[in-house]
Amino acid sequence: MRFTGLSAFPITPIEADGRVDLPALRRLVARLCAADVDSIGLLGSTGSYPYLPREERRRALEAAIDEAGGRVPILVGVGALRTDEAVRLAQDAEAAGAAAGLLAAVSYTPLTQDEVFEHVATVARASGLPLCLYDNPSTTHFRFEPDLVIRLSRLPGIVAVKSPGMEPQAVAAHLAALRDAVPAEFSLGYSGDWTVTEALLAGADAWYSVVAGLFPQVATDILRAARAGDADEARRLNARLEPLWALFRQHSSLRVMYACANRLELCHTAPPRPILPLGAEVQAQVAAVIRTLDLR
Repeated sequence: MRFTGLSAFPITPIEADGRVDLPALRRLVARLCAADVDSIGLLGSTGSYPYLPREERRRALEAAIDEAGGRVPILVGVGALRTDEAVRLAQDAEAAGAAAGLLAAVSYTPLTQDEVFEHVATVARASGLPLCLYDNPSTTHFRFEPDLVIRLSRLPGIVAVKSPGMEPQAVAAHLAALRDAVPAEFSLGYSGDWTVTEALLAGADAWYSVVAGLFPQVATDILRAARAGDADEARRLNARLEPLWALFRQHSSLRVMYACANRLELCHTAPPRPILPLGAEVQAQVAAVIRTLDLR
């Protein structure tokens, strides 16, 4: 498949014993299917994939795929410290019926561009699972340079890249440089919710969205305006969400999304330790933003 449109990334509800709360996860997946998002990004960074063992990741994926019932394709995080573990996770995903894997360059020791090339190529070759490159330098401290993306895009099974949010003045040039060099069917998408509007207006194929994991409609509205070429409306809708974006930037989108999910009683969960829930004062700010923006 070719990833286009809105890919919604939900949190992964976790019980006190560390096991995934499957009924709560199913509710989140069902909500996204009902909103008709283009794909679901399960076990991304917002989904806390590095904190979950293989068995829990497999349980979460199987439940999400069963709940989606073929209505929405599932893109699932398969990143791991070791190449052999990433291969096993990708094989699990392929066997469960995931549409593709999301592969970050996770490492304790900083990796080189050549090391990541071999890592990705090995996972793709050994698993048979289509892969989306996950460029997330703020977490992995590794940046997929354009030359590496171009090299990998020419390998069988490497189908997309999820690039990080960029400043408005940089994203158009970044997108154009990749577009001229990768295969036509290779999907170019971006994350960084508060910056992605300019990427969409510049012609990005996909939006990998944290906010859509709970509030798909606000993201869909921005995407539709951008696709229609209505830059003023897309920017207006994005600017309206600035109170939420400010919370994301200050406290991390992961912590804020956990607070939102609990506030809306979609689940009752906390981020995996050592990440702590937001304090009472910030949770009150989250509640106020939900009310002000009429998020639901």
